[in-house]
Amino acid sequence: MIWKREDAEVAHDKSVEIPERPEGAKMATDSGEVTIVGVGARLEGNVVSAGSLRIDGQVKGQINADGDVTLSPQSQVEADVRAQNVSVAGRFKGNVVVKGKAHLARGGRVDGNITSKALVVEEGAVFHGQSIMDATAGAGASSDKAGQHPSTATQGTGQSDKTEQVKVP
Repeated sequence: MIWKREDAEVAHDKSVEIPERPEGAKMATDSGEVTIVGVGARLEGNVVSAGSLRIDGQVKGQINADGDVTLSPQSQVEADVRAQNVSVAGRFKGNVVVKGKAHLARGGRVDGNITSKALVVEEGAVFHGQSIMDATAGAGASSDKAGQHPSTATQGTGQSDKTEQVKVP
């Protein structure tokens, strides 16, 4: 759409009422919208999304999303991620803390720790790090464990502090 100054002046003269959002109505981010970091994009710093996020390009820093985070096969991410769920099909280095499921797709690689309720590692994916399966993942003190040294990350949970590399052929 092309905006013209004359159109703006005509619109300004007319009395236009903007309806208020009904109480309890969902915002656009609740309707399943996804923010996309494109293939040619390269971001450094903090990425915050009120909804879901799909990364096709490169990100370095921190990622916080109220929805899901999806890393496509061509993505390269070096960050700490906090989200509802995460799916990794590209290269990822850092720590992941999710409230739900962490999914490593075929061809995906994670070098870092994952704290989640559920972890799925598909055939052909590589996971080098520590998995903390926690029913309260992403909430409170347990979410801070992913960033700690592996020898202290599992204190008091009764879990092993062994770091493993899992490669599924």
